[in-house]
Formats: sequence, structure tokens, C-alpha cells
Amino acid sequence: MNKIWLSSPHLTGEEQKFVKEAFDSNWIAPLGFNVDGFEHELCDVIKINFSTALSSGTAAIHLALIIIGIKENDEVLCPSFTFAATLNPICYLKAKPIIIDSENDTFNMCPISLEKAIKDRLKKGVKPKAILLVHIYGMPAKLDEIMAISKKYNIPIIEDAADTLGSKYKNRFVGTFGEIGIYSFNGNKIITTSGGGALVSNNEEYTKKATFLATQARDVAPHYQHSHIGYNYRMSNIVAGIGRGQLEVLDDRVKARRANYEFYKKALKNIEQVTFTDEPKDFYSNRWLTTILTDSFETREKIRLALEKDNIEARPLWKPMHLQPIFKDYPAYTNGISEDLFNRGLCLPSGSNLSKEDLERVVDSIFKVFSL
Repeated sequence: MNKIWLSSPHLTGEEQKFVKEAFDSNWIAPLGFNVDGFEHELCDVIKINFSTALSSGTAAIHLALIIIGIKENDEVLCPSFTFAATLNPICYLKAKPIIIDSENDTFNMCPISLEKAIKDRLKKGVKPKAILLVHIYGMPAKLDEIMAISKKYNIPIIEDAADTLGSKYKNRFVGTFGEIGIYSFNGNKIITTSGGGALVSNNEEYTKKATFLATQARDVAPHYQHSHIGYNYRMSNIVAGIGRGQLEVLDDRVKARRANYEFYKKALKNIEQVTFTDEPKDFYSNRWLTTILTDSFETREKIRLALEKDNIEARPLWKPMHLQPIFKDYPAYTNGISEDLFNRGLCLPSGSNLSKEDLERVVDSIFKVFSL
């Protein structure tokens, strides 16, 4: 049987018109008209003022931390329930991740644990310098509560919206609430540039600085002159062409992913050992990945292994960062939720290019576990 992937790229062919234009004009470089076009079109889509197209979402987080002013030994509040790429850039700067557990409604950073951590850090004589907030699996975090905490303690927010392009909170696009927003266009994301990311903000100085740093921090001069450490983080004109074609179909991709979620939820509704996480009021998820929670680790593994046997890719939910060997010694404010999500949760195939037959094959494989 053909492999059913967790989340594979979904191209239309229209991307080629932008890539062809780059080839025809011999504009094969880290910059160009496609990069400019992609930045402007992304801003138009998510209703924000400025953006910088970059080589990855990780690069965008790294630059965002620098722009906010994070330096060696500074503390950055971040979630435990995420991918390591969220925390790695904190460590690039020799700063310290302060790890915060999840809440059950959205799986994202728990506002209660966040404020508890801030109060404890202040008692210890250290004020965290930033909140690196992640919206996981396409579901927005509890933005009202977290924004209120940010304002109360005057700690700026960087939004890692790598999974959540097209998701909204109170009809506003996720990634536009904090001082800086981050997107990823990796091959498995809702739209892709094959590899790439973006830093967005309503503060023009932030994106200007990101662009400067991402192009090796070259000063304005007729010769090569450098007064700052720079990075080779800009998106290429070819990659940006793919992104321009993909932005044209973002709404369709969100609709398809949300339809996958509804299909699975309806098809598996009679299996008591499997539950789904619905959107709270005012939350709109792009459903980048459909996740399920099972009644136990053993049930999760039975489903995962059954899918694997049938050549279907499924993945456990994120292993919490406070359990990762590289991050286990950093301060963590835990409540047991992210560990429970990891033990019982599974991501199902969620690509926007899945056929009805593919979805039925996934469901049939799960049914076999329960002899339904």
C-alpha cells in the first residue's frame, strides 16, 4: 500500500509561474522580486504592516530574540509542550529558557503556570525578559489571559505561530498579537516554500533590523563594512516564488485540514477510548494536525503501531521540553499536563492532499485495534 504521510507538501502547479519568472530573469539569488512580493502578500493576508522573509522559522525566532534585546543569562519564558526549535535559539544566545507547562483546553502555555513562574523568578531577584509563546498544532493559545499577564509585568511577547498560519483568535490572525510574530513554511506546514520562515511585526524598526541582521549585517557603504554580527538568514528568490503560489491557496488548505478533523471526529465518535479537542469560543484553528487523546499510553501505542503496520505515518504528541535531556536542567514550572498529553496523544495524517480513500484507510486501521 502507498504510504500515507502525516503532513506532506501540497502544490498546485501555479507556484511554477513565479519560479519560472525567476529563472527567466536569471534572478537566482537570496533576494529579488519574489521575496519582495511574498513579504507584501503575506502582510496583506494576515493584516499586519511589515514582514521579513527568512530561511526558516528558527532563524526568525533567533532574530526576534536579538531584536527584543535578549542577551547572555537573560531569562525567556517558553512552553514545555513544543518542538525543540522553539527553545534552541534561546540557547544560541546563551540565555536561559524558563519552561512553562500546558493547559488542557488548547494544549498551549498555561496562564496560571506562567504567572506563577514570573512571580517566582521575581522573588529570586530576576525578571524574565520575554515570553516566547507558541500556538501548537494550529490551535491559538489563551491570548486574552497571556496578553494581560504580559502587560501586567511589562514582559514582551514573541509569538511562535509556526503551526498556525490562517488560525484566528477573536477573528484576528494569530501571530499578530505580540511584539513580533514568527511563521514557518517548512515542507510539512499548512503552506510551504520547501523551507523558509518569516518574521512579522507592526513595528517597522523590528523588521528593518531583522532584514539587516539576516543579510550579514552589512553597513551602508560602497565596500563591505560590518559593525554588527550578522547572519545568512534571508529567503531566496526561488523559494519565495513557491511561497507566493502557496499563499494563493491558503484558505483552501485551511478548509481541507479542518475537514480532515471533522471527518475523523465523526468517524471515530463511537470509540470511547479516543477523544478530540474542540475549539473554545472565539478560537479558530487551521487544524494543521488533527490530534487525538487516548485513554492510556498503551492504547496510544496500539493505534500508532497498527497505523505503522499499514504504512500510515502517525506521531506521538510532543515530548515536553522539560523531559528532554538537553533542557532537563533548566527551571520548569510543571503541572503534569504536557506529560499526560505526550503519553496519551497522537497526531493523525492531516495533509490537505489526503483523499477520502486515504482518510477511510486511516480510520479502518484504527477500527481494527478495537475490533469495530
